[in-house]
Amino acid sequence: MTRSEPVVAAPVRPQLLRPREGVQPTTSTELFFDLVFIFTITQLSHYLLAHLDWRGAARTGLLLALVWFVWVYTTWLTNWLQPDQGPVRTMLIGVGLGSLLLSAAIPGAFGSTGLLFALVYVIVQVGRTLFALWAVQGSPWLTAGFQQSLPWITGTSVLVVLGGMVGGAARDAVWAAVVVIEVVGLSLGYPLPRRGRSRPERWMVEGGHLAERCAAFVLIALGESILVTGSTLTSHVNLVTSGAFLLAFGGSVALWWVYFARSAPAATEVIAHAGERTGALSRVAFNFLHPVIVAGVVVASAADERLLMEPGAPAATVDVLLTLGGPALFLAGHAAYKALLWRALPISRVTAVVVLLALMPVGVALGAPVAGCAAAALVVTVAVILADRRRSLAAGR
Repeated sequence: MTRSEPVVAAPVRPQLLRPREGVQPTTSTELFFDLVFIFTITQLSHYLLAHLDWRGAARTGLLLALVWFVWVYTTWLTNWLQPDQGPVRTMLIGVGLGSLLLSAAIPGAFGSTGLLFALVYVIVQVGRTLFALWAVQGSPWLTAGFQQSLPWITGTSVLVVLGGMVGGAARDAVWAAVVVIEVVGLSLGYPLPRRGRSRPERWMVEGGHLAERCAAFVLIALGESILVTGSTLTSHVNLVTSGAFLLAFGGSVALWWVYFARSAPAATEVIAHAGERTGALSRVAFNFLHPVIVAGVVVASAADERLLMEPGAPAATVDVLLTLGGPALFLAGHAAYKALLWRALPISRVTAVVVLLALMPVGVALGAPVAGCAAAALVVTVAVILADRRRSLAAGR
């Protein structure tokens, strides 16, 4: 070997790295980690219910974005590391505990528990990244990526703490800046002086695993919605509330149908076989678009709970906005996800979003139950259209 030839070091801890063969299965450790976020979705929907105005909606979005950064960055890490290995499992349990504390602080995140939320956030985000640098020693492409992201994640985490130390509109502004910086930094590949930026084609992502993990989170969010509606129903069971429960359950089934009936497996296949595009696709699809889909479920869950609490009461404008806005947000996020993967505009979803938005003035006049029926009918129509289209394509083959 000549002096000019580079020496490629072997991984120091090869047992911690996932094999790079096929779509790696989701482990029980990862699923246990996800269970914490059932509580998170409940806390977010309850926060929205307690702050039913535009500022409350914006704050709910900020909290969802910050919590999503914790979950999705941890999921990216377990895309490269073996979750059932002792050190990685310990890290996941620790991040799960931190996420539980984050969720517990959500109700007062813009008040008395804001600093607690911020301190836990910085410990989880920076601690997990430092663990990653320890775990991937000897893997140059992984080490370089985490070295690139550490200053950015540390900087935004410190900003979250700064936001937790101030109050009122200042906290809103600082935390909104954190979300923007995170999105811009990841989009640019975490550029650093003298190091340039991290390019997604070099990330060696197992996209199929990431797709399955994000689908599991969507399923958790839908499950939380059913749990909330079921527990609300048990507090006062009668004919009217039972009808409202059936409507809420039908809406959840419709959202599940659109996302999971063949769409999720097909998306996994596309990302798993995207080659050099996998990193760039995964960055947009999972870091940026899936929180929009989850936000739709959170809003729909809040609408269902409002409907079940007082099913016979006159509907306020906010009830209709929640009832129609949740499915619209879900379908908009899913339409963007489909467009990104298949490079074609999903007409049925886009049309449904437009119709849902157009129905809002009518829904205010007719009431939330009617708006809920219309929303469920539209989402079911989208699912039926998709099913018919798939059968037609199959018959053509």
